[in-house]
Amino acid sequence: MQDVKAEEIETAESTAIENKEDNRETVLKVEDVSMLFNLSKEKNDSLKEYILALLKHKLKFDEFWALQDVSFELKKGDRLGILGFNGAGKSTLLKVIANVFKPTKGKVERKGVLAPMIELGAGFDPQYTGYENIYLYGACLGYSRKFIDQKIDDIIEFSELQKFIDVPLKNYSSGMKTRLGFAIATIVEPDMLILDEVLSVGDAKFRKKSMNKLKALLEKNVTVLFVSHNVEQVRSLCNKAIILDHGKMLAFGDSEEICNQYEEMTNS
Repeated sequence: MQDVKAEEIETAESTAIENKEDNRETVLKVEDVSMLFNLSKEKNDSLKEYILALLKHKLKFDEFWALQDVSFELKKGDRLGILGFNGAGKSTLLKVIANVFKPTKGKVERKGVLAPMIELGAGFDPQYTGYENIYLYGACLGYSRKFIDQKIDDIIEFSELQKFIDVPLKNYSSGMKTRLGFAIATIVEPDMLILDEVLSVGDAKFRKKSMNKLKALLEKNVTVLFVSHNVEQVRSLCNKAIILDHGKMLAFGDSEEICNQYEEMTNS
């Protein structure tokens, strides 16, 4: 009799948890998204040759579907790990969600402030110092000068580039640039965060620091989309995951289950 009651209580608790999750606001809906790229088969040595061939309809293209009929939705606070081999379409999917690309088919609906960390430092100028680039890149991300004024000391401290902050960026290593980009991008508190392999930058100490920074954002119920080849990072950070393969979504669900499936794929 006690076992029956215990089972009933456990079932009621599970139902309550499911209902609580169902009541969360849907903040991202990806519906039948496909992305087509036309790859030119012709080699043109100049822009003039390319335009002439285009006008004469002599350009030949190979169609490449980077994404095909991808659909899923996330609720507020979900953390989605995106797994797949190189060329699977992971970065393309993030760029479609971030509105960098417009999908060929389908649509994306999202709510709230989005902070995309897809190509960290893409707005940097190599001739400017690290200090100057904080303002430049911050402006690219939509931050006001007043906001950067208030946060610049925190950005420099987190990047650990105090000794190099007045050095032109052309003298920075790629790791230093990415660290500075990460420090700038994460100074804001977004509703949705998009991460593309950014936790692989820097040395082990900085990777741990980046992970802790991300976990602090997660505690504030930020929704996250996270591309990584590191299954353990996905297990640690994410409650959901998908597997992409040649642009198609093979699986979507609980992160532990999906990570196990992906490990079987990589070991086969």
